[in-house]
Order: sequence, then C-alpha cells, then structure tokens
Amino acid sequence: MSKQTFHGGVHPYDGKKLTKDKKIREYLPKGDLVYPLIQHIGAPAIPVVSKGDHVLTGQLIAREGGFVSAPIYATVSGTVKGIEPRRVTTGDMVDSIIIENDGLFEEVEYEQPKPYKELTREEILALIQKAGVVGMGGAGFPTHVKLQPKHPEKIDYVIVNGAECEPYLTSDYRRMIEEPEKVVGGLKIMLRLFEHAKGIIAIEDNKPDCIEKMKALVKDNPEIMVKTLKTKYPQGAERQLIYATTRRQLNSTKLPADVGCIVDNIDTVTAIYLAVTYGRPLMNRIVTITGDAIRNPRNYKVRIGTSYQELIDEAGGFLGKPEKIISGGPMMGFALFMTDVPTTKTASALLCLSKDDVSRFEPSACIKCGRCLEACPARAMPNLLADYAAQGRKEEFVAQSGMECCECGSCSFVCPARRQLTQAIKTMRKQILEDRKKK
Repeated sequence: MSKQTFHGGVHPYDGKKLTKDKKIREYLPKGDLVYPLIQHIGAPAIPVVSKGDHVLTGQLIAREGGFVSAPIYATVSGTVKGIEPRRVTTGDMVDSIIIENDGLFEEVEYEQPKPYKELTREEILALIQKAGVVGMGGAGFPTHVKLQPKHPEKIDYVIVNGAECEPYLTSDYRRMIEEPEKVVGGLKIMLRLFEHAKGIIAIEDNKPDCIEKMKALVKDNPEIMVKTLKTKYPQGAERQLIYATTRRQLNSTKLPADVGCIVDNIDTVTAIYLAVTYGRPLMNRIVTITGDAIRNPRNYKVRIGTSYQELIDEAGGFLGKPEKIISGGPMMGFALFMTDVPTTKTASALLCLSKDDVSRFEPSACIKCGRCLEACPARAMPNLLADYAAQGRKEEFVAQSGMECCECGSCSFVCPARRQLTQAIKTMRKQILEDRKKK
C-alpha cells in the first residue's frame, strides 16, 4: 500500500492508547456556560440577548459581526447572567455571554432543510453560515468563507483531514470509528459546491480500522477516494497534507484554494453535515481529556461553553497534581494556568501531564548538528531563524524563509541543545505580521 507523506517531520510519542479504544461519552454540563464572542478568525460575534433573558438550547445568542465572522448558539437552556470579560485558554480576557444552566436542556425546534441534492449552492452555503460552522481543527476560520473561493470552478480537491497527527488526541479517530457516515455525508455536501472537485479522505496508517471503514463507505462513489498517509508529525498540517495527497505545493503567500484545494478537518465536515441535513447549529464537539495525570482519560461529546474543570471532574479528577496542563496537544497546544475556562468551537483536547519535562531542560548553545533542518517541513533553517529572531533582524528572517514556518514545533522537539527554536520563530513571525498590518 502506497503511503503518502512530506519532507521532514518527527515521530514523538503518540500517547493515543490512553483514549483511542474508549467510546465517546456525552457529557451534560452542570454549571454555568461561558460563550466567548471570539471563537473564530475575523470579527467578534455580536450579542442578541441581554442579562435576564431566558434562552433555549439551539437559540441564537450572538450574530456574526461581518462576513468573516460566525454566530454563536446557546447549548443549554437557562438564564443569561451577564455579558462580561472571561478568561480563555490563550490567557486573554474576552467578552463572553454567561448562561446559568437550568439543567432542563429544553431545545428549540429546527427548520428541516430540503435534501441537500435539491439545494442550490447558495442555499447550502447559507445553511453552513447560519449554523456558525468554523474550522474546528484549531484555526477557527469561518467555513462559509472558506467554501466561497474566488474561483470555485478551479477547485479540484476537497480534502478531509483525518490525519490527527498531534500526540494524545483521538477525538477525530473516535468520530471516524463511531460516526463515519456523517463524515462521508458532509464531504458529499461539500462536493456539491464545486463542479469539478474530487473528494479525498486522508488518514494516517496508524488508523487502519478508520481506513477500512471509510473505504467501505465510498467504494461505489467514484468522486471520493481514501488516501493512506505515513504516520508522521505534522502530517495533518495544511500545507503538508495538501502536498502528501496531491503533490501540490503552496507557501505562506497562498491559500489552499490557490492550488485548487479545500481542506477541512473531521469535526468541521461533521458539523457541515448536521447543519445542511438537519438544520442544526454548531453546538457540540468531541474533546479528548487525557494524560497520565487524569484518572480516567476518554473522549467526550461536549456542549460548547462547558468548563474544562467540569470535564476533569467527570474524568475522575487528577491522580496527583499535574505539573503541566495543555489545551490541545503537546506540540502546538497552549499551557494553562487555570482550568475554569470554557471549551469553544476550536477546543480539541485537554492534556494533563504529571511531569513537565520541558521545564527541566536548560537550553545550551547550538552544536550545528543540523537535526532541526532535517525535521523542518518548510525546509527552512530554524537554528538561523531563531538567531535572527533573538537579534531582531527582521529582513534577514524573512529572506531566510522565516514566514514559511508553520509553528509545528518539530525543530524544538529534535534539538539536542534544547533551544526553544519554535517559540523564538513564532514571536518574530507575529511581530512581522503586526508590522505588515500597520502598513
């Protein structure tokens, strides 16, 4: 079997055995729900409720703030306690709607759309936009915008990212195992938007059961193929995934649509299916609660707005005080200093580790071994870029392909000198992007 991949990458301990064989369990929140108005790239959502209002599950509580924005819906029934700044996983304070959960979970009635084959392209896009679907792999880009490229007739491939290469995460895996029909159904809907496109479901070869299920579901559909990827991090990164599946290359100045591709992850495609098939807004997602510090690691179907602390409690709490808690995976996640923060549309996992190995490392001078060059998917020189970042040499940083970094963390992972290469490069990239915005 041919296994497709990309240049560079690393093979960290995957940690997936903690949760991969445990079925998804639905969790009903008990406490207040917090809905940050920024859960996506673009303009913040605008509240349409006020303090004291009674709301139902599935009711609109914030409308989109512009074309590049997304609405937000209540995921429980209850009373709006207020609209005020609340802490999120990145550490920022974000204006949020707080709903006091009444525990009844009373729900609105959803308008049933026509079968998707009877819908026009515009009607499908409107349903996706109305549902508040965004990229749920971490970026949070409003999906209705992504699905409206400048030249839709030039889209050749719609790629479903089933790689799930980040260590410890198994939410996409469980979705593919337990609800593969929704993934395939969502892809079929997306293909209706592009006249000439073929569908690709891309899965790493450490998930042979998912590959088998998906192939069985699409065996009679000539428009969809399942491609097996070599298990390697960051196989699921957008540029690397596109190259592995189509051999098309793009850089930081291009979007996937510029090379004829649209990419969405498993949960996003499932949300598209639910929005277009049943008229249901985005209210839930699968979240992996895992790590050696968690008593009972597993995947939960979570109502957006639920506190991470509730999920920790539901998983049996901590076996001992964790030294590191990360929102997301160990390679690209955010370290948390508190757990009473809400899950959002882009939440994928909470990783709780008994030991913080990284903090024990003392960086030393570069030994010129070249391991970071071999690992870099962008074929850049992370050791040199980190030096330029430390010295504030922005022109040299850009000239040496610094903006091509996807911030995957592979260079820091392999560095024997324990240099924090990714962090330095990431900081410099942000500074340069801010400079460009000002201009």
